[in-house]
Amino acid sequence: MNTETLYLIIVYVFVFIFGICIGSFLNVCIYRLPLGESLIKSNSHCMTCGTPIRKRDLIPVVSWCLLRGKCHACGAKISPRYTVVELLNGICYLIIFLHFDVISHPLYAAIVSLMTSALIVVFFMDWDTQLINTWVVVFIGALAIPKYIFCRNESNITLKSMIIGAFVISIPLLVISLASHEKAMGMGDVYLMAAAGLFLGVPNVLIAMLIALVSGSIVGIILKHTNGSSVFAFGPYLALGIAVAALYGDAIADFYVHFTGLDETLEETAMVIANIL
Repeated sequence: MNTETLYLIIVYVFVFIFGICIGSFLNVCIYRLPLGESLIKSNSHCMTCGTPIRKRDLIPVVSWCLLRGKCHACGAKISPRYTVVELLNGICYLIIFLHFDVISHPLYAAIVSLMTSALIVVFFMDWDTQLINTWVVVFIGALAIPKYIFCRNESNITLKSMIIGAFVISIPLLVISLASHEKAMGMGDVYLMAAAGLFLGVPNVLIAMLIALVSGSIVGIILKHTNGSSVFAFGPYLALGIAVAALYGDAIADFYVHFTGLDETLEETAMVIANIL
């Protein structure tokens, strides 16, 4: 094993460990934000007996395994979802840094990783409460600023694309929300797609919406047949679509254009315009 390979392994291990540590904080956000509790002032505690969690029991993933998923004080079961969120965030960070190359584009990978962490909060919070926290959405939109300033070459995004992206999906969703009095679509979904559109630009925000519609429709049909209910949170599927589009949106768009033959049509159109001009 050469020095460069060893260095990369160390870097990716660090990325994964950092990701699961951030995942531990995401669990705090998912639980406390809907309750309006402070994210930093109060200590973590057992949900059953209220006993503060010891510092040595706060190690992401490891502590839950060592405690065998139980509170050290009362023995009550601790939901495995806390560990799932931590692992999910760590794995997402690893995939993102591998995809964008930790050596060539570390800042871009870090920005996309932070956005993905926010989407994990959106996913689980909306799944639990059917609510999307406004500040989490603002955070996603705010990440579009450093992405445009520092990473426009890596992302190939333009200011025009960002502005159009912010409105191309959110405006139709806003109309649906107002027309249905938020029964068919909540305002949280509208705000989320506005922020995501600003971050992704077009056509990636369109791809994100398509993925959300397909995945949400499949799950909706399954739920309809299993429990007869057609009511479910749409935020998790939007979050999934945004995350996939952030990583693979360009590749999906290129595949679609080539598969449908639109690449030849676009080239011919460009040539006609060029000749006219």
